[in-house]
Amino acid sequence: MDEHFKRRRQLIGGALSLPLIGMGTPARAAADPLIVGGLPVTCNLTLPIACMAKAAADGQPGKPFTAFEYQKYAGWPEIKESLMTGRIQAGYMLAPLVMDLVDKKIPLKIVSLGHRSGAVIMVRTDSSYKKFSDLKGKRIAIPSRFAVDFLFLRKMLARENMSPKDIQIIEMAPPDMPAALYAKAVDGYCTGEPFGAAAQRAGYARPLAMTRDEWRNYICCVLTVREELIKTNRPLVQELVNYVQAAGNWLDATPANRAKAANFASGRKMFNQDPKIIQFVMDNPADRVTYGDLRMIRNEFDELMQLSIEAGTLKKPIAYERYVDESFVKSIRPTRVML
Repeated sequence: MDEHFKRRRQLIGGALSLPLIGMGTPARAAADPLIVGGLPVTCNLTLPIACMAKAAADGQPGKPFTAFEYQKYAGWPEIKESLMTGRIQAGYMLAPLVMDLVDKKIPLKIVSLGHRSGAVIMVRTDSSYKKFSDLKGKRIAIPSRFAVDFLFLRKMLARENMSPKDIQIIEMAPPDMPAALYAKAVDGYCTGEPFGAAAQRAGYARPLAMTRDEWRNYICCVLTVREELIKTNRPLVQELVNYVQAAGNWLDATPANRAKAANFASGRKMFNQDPKIIQFVMDNPADRVTYGDLRMIRNEFDELMQLSIEAGTLKKPIAYERYVDESFVKSIRPTRVML
């Protein structure tokens, strides 16, 4: 670790990003930053890392590009409203929610994944629950019926011939879930990290199921941009995708990078959370959330759509090309993250 930080000090002031060969120059130089909205959840961790890496690169001579600025939101409804009205041009969103908005003629496109896995279903450590049939009649909190966490819960119930009708579903903001479980206001909850890890690390909760074990190709948070940004500044969108994908590779490259990410993301302007809880997510186990494979695979989105239709959150299928633009992922240029 000492050698790592010595090397890091030596690199400060050096080249922090490879050139984006053949991508052209973003239309606005040294202009206002592109605001990118996200939630303080580890499924969104590639976003603050991408923004910090871009800011570091912008500080170098000859790098007068527009920066990316992470803007923290309290919940999905707020990001949804900001993207719908154009207050922000880009953000991390729930994939099924993007499908629904596009079906309602909101001009959005998914241009990259943000993570894989990262959802858990938590119960009290002192509970007798061992399988999902034990939850019959119990109160289970979910973030939203549009959340892929809810689809995960439905999948697990279906394995034991159960449905959400067999339990009491309560919609609740994820930051409130650990306290609700501690106070026995709910019997369990399904959400993204670090809100499962917070209760587990405190000792009063344990995972009943984790996507890493049950749904390896799980995705929920996706980088979404308004179509007018694609039309007016395509090189800037490409650069954002480059940095998000590079952040994913960087996060999965070494434990040391994950430790640094936990410290960076815990800052007041980022997630504003205890770095020890974020680090717990990174380590217990190391693939609790993964970031290195951000390929956009049509079959995976088709599965999400079908599950959402079955859940009643989508009314009908939406053509893949209407809500996904694969061109940016297909045109990725190598980009270094040096933090």
